[in-house]
Order: sequence, then structure tokens, then C-alpha cells
Amino acid sequence: MNKPVLPISSLSLNLPKADRSLETYRLAASRSFPAKLEGTLNRVAFSAVHVVADPLADADPWLSAAVDWDRTIAFREHVWDLGLGVAEAMDTAQRGMGLDWPTSLELIRRSVAASKARGDALVFSGAGTDHLSVEDAKTLDDVIRAYEEQIAAVEKAGGRIILMASRALAKLGRNADDYAKVYDRVLSQLREPVIIHWLGDMFDPALGGYWGTADLDKAMDTAVGIINAHAAKVDGVKVSLLDKQREIDMRRRLDKNIKMYTGDDFNYAELIAGDAQGFSHALLGIFDAIAPAASYALSRLAAGDEAGFHDVLGPTVPLSRHIFKAPTRFYKTGIVFMAYLNGHQDHFTMVGGQESARSALHLAELFRLADQAGLLANPELATRRMKTVLASRGVES
Repeated sequence: MNKPVLPISSLSLNLPKADRSLETYRLAASRSFPAKLEGTLNRVAFSAVHVVADPLADADPWLSAAVDWDRTIAFREHVWDLGLGVAEAMDTAQRGMGLDWPTSLELIRRSVAASKARGDALVFSGAGTDHLSVEDAKTLDDVIRAYEEQIAAVEKAGGRIILMASRALAKLGRNADDYAKVYDRVLSQLREPVIIHWLGDMFDPALGGYWGTADLDKAMDTAVGIINAHAAKVDGVKVSLLDKQREIDMRRRLDKNIKMYTGDDFNYAELIAGDAQGFSHALLGIFDAIAPAASYALSRLAAGDEAGFHDVLGPTVPLSRHIFKAPTRFYKTGIVFMAYLNGHQDHFTMVGGQESARSALHLAELFRLADQAGLLANPELATRRMKTVLASRGVES
């Protein structure tokens, strides 16, 4: 059975609408989800987690990343308590979008150390080529060397690897052979199997034409061929194309020992539930914002209660589709806003000043959808904080 619904209809605030008027919004209900995993999971589930900025650091947000390390690691502890893995230093952490490689490596070291202190905490970390600027990348060997440098650094820290898509490779790779050359060289050197991340250009425009073509059918042929050829070196594949049928098609074509990790923040509930021919595991940015609900839903699925799984996770999908709406690359703003509303940090400040990337209207709709999905852990706190943010944007709520 799902957790009880708690009436909170006495709470209300004024939220802006598209016609510039205000509506008095009364909160609907709050669902109480466990703070720790109850039962077991039959899916591997990673949350791609954000970083907590240090709002008092004497730094220029557009130029350098100032991280509150204590709060950042505390959030990972929260995710691990819920039985989820941590996908570290990915795009949700603003990797390459405010978070540079030196800071990412420090984040990886700290996160891996925290995971080892727990003994049982699952963490994979992003290794890419972002310390090599696209302008300085002249040859495929430059790309290979950049991958090798980051892989060596993550492995030295004791970490497992998520092999990230490369902007430099997207610039230089002309065809399937170019991609095969890079991935063959890189994958052959790895100590342990990795997760390969195919990130679509809706998340990062610089990755357009990945796998050597803008034709997604041909791109998938190339990706599947390379991955299956190195099946012993690949734990799984994360696909972030926001296209459920392509994910299903790819899942069915992968070597039977390779996991599919859904990166589809629009359709994750049905992809994780699966069909008669298989299912996807999860590596999702939205799991940062909905971790307690995701953990509880997955525990219901493992217990054979698929209806309970959909009852909990289904209402989170409209929120996720809103957070990840175009321009999708700004989704991190909604993720961090949810962390602020739910008390995981005391401010709505982001690396790179990205708190300004979404409008007051967007944040107001996010609040409505989070409430309707029962995802406001402390509705009174969330309401106060929503009012504070609206006031900072000129809306008296």
C-alpha cells in the first residue's frame, strides 16, 4: 500500500499565471515517503545528483564554481539512504556547464571517499574530455588522450566510470569509423566495466550529430555495433534522447549482458516497469528531485506491486516533463529549486548563476506540480520558500 495522504488544504499562496494575474493556490496534499529504503530493489537505480553552491564564497559565479562540500556530500548520503546509486559529476551537477574538470575531480574524490566510508554505497563517476576545449581539439588522438587522462584520475580515486559523451569528438568525428577508433582505444584500457552515456543535443547542443551522423537510426547502428563489440567492458548504456521507442529498440539490440539505463525523463515510469521483452534500469536526473518517491515506488515494484509502483511514480512524470521542458539544458534549475523547497539546502543559488535560467512562471508551475505529486516533504517550509523566491522576483505572494 502507498503511504498515507495528509490533508494540508489550509496552506495557500498567490502564484503568478501567464496572463500576469495571480491565483490563490491552495496546496492539495502531501504523501509521506520513507527516509530510507524499505525492502529491496530489483532495478539498479542511479540518481544523477546536483552540487550545492556556496552562496557566500567570494567568487564570480559565471567564471568559477564555489561548492558547499558538506551540503553536497550530505545530499549524496540522502540518496544512498534511499537505496539509490549516485551518478557523480554528470550534467545534473552542471558538468561542463559551470562545473569545470578540476572541481569535478574534487567532487568525485570526495563522493567516492564518502561511498567507501559506508561500505555499501553505489557510485559511478563521469569521465569525459571537458578539460580539452573544443577549439584545442585537433585530432582524434587528442580526444583519446583527454579521455585517458580523466579515466586514469577517476580510477586512481577508486571510482567506477560513466563514459561521457565528448564535445570534442562530436566536432572531429566524421563517421562511424572515427567513433569506433576512439571508443575501441578507450574501452580496451578500462579496469572495470563502464556505463556509456549517449547524451542528446536537447541536453547539450554541442553534442549534435554524435556517432558521426544526424540520422538517429544510423547513429544507433554505430553505437550498438561499438558497444556490443566491447560487451565485456560495458556494464550498461544510458540513453538520454527523450524518445522511449528508440530506447526500447536499442535495449532489445544490446548484448544480453549489457544493462539499459533509462535517461528518459519524460517516460521513465513505463520504461522501468518494462514489457514482456525486458525493462530498463535507471540513471536519471529527475531522481535527484524525487528520490524518496522513486525509492518507495521501486521497492513496490520489487515486491510485485506494479500498481503501487505506478501509483507513486506516475504522478511525478508531469513534474519531470515540466522540469525538463525545452530548452532542456536548463533542467538543473528545477532540480536545485526542488532541493531548496525540500530543505536540502538553505538557498536557491547555483553554480554559474543558473538559478536565473527559468522564469517565475516556470517555478510557480513546478511548485503546483510538485504539490500535486505529493513531493513537498515539508509543505509549510516549501510554501515559505516559494514566497521568498517570488518576492525576490517582484511577486508579492
